[in-house]
This record gives sequence, C-alpha cells and structure tokens, in this order.
Amino acid sequence: MTETSTRRLWVAYGPAGVVGTIQKDGEGYTVHMAGADAALGTYPSMDIAKRALQSHLKPGAEPAQYREH
Repeated sequence: MTETSTRRLWVAYGPAGVVGTIQKDGEGYTVHMAGADAALGTYPSMDIAKRALQSHLKPGAEPAQYREH
C-alpha cells in the first residue's frame, strides 16, 4: 500500500510583489514570509493563515492577494 500526500500552494502578492506563501499539507496551512529562513507557523485553517501572514506585513499595508499554484 502506498500513501500519497497532496500539497497545495498559494502565493501572496502585495503591491510590490511576492510577500509570502501558504502551503497546505497534512499538518495544516504553513505560512512562509518572503525572505525568511523559517516558517512563520502552521495554522488549522486558511483564514487563520491569511490573517497571520497579513499581521506580519507593515502597518497599513494593503491586504495580500492570493493565487494558487
């Protein structure tokens, strides 16, 4: 028996380009900020992951736009 894992990836874009990514895997939704060495964290839902990513942008930043890849 083989076990397969499906991963999904969303790229978050701000006005100046990519600001981070959210990856769905077996653990939840993992947020990586652009240029960071380590993940910001893993969250139980996409909405929470989006809020975590947004909270790490500069104050007053426009909401990121997400595109699935």
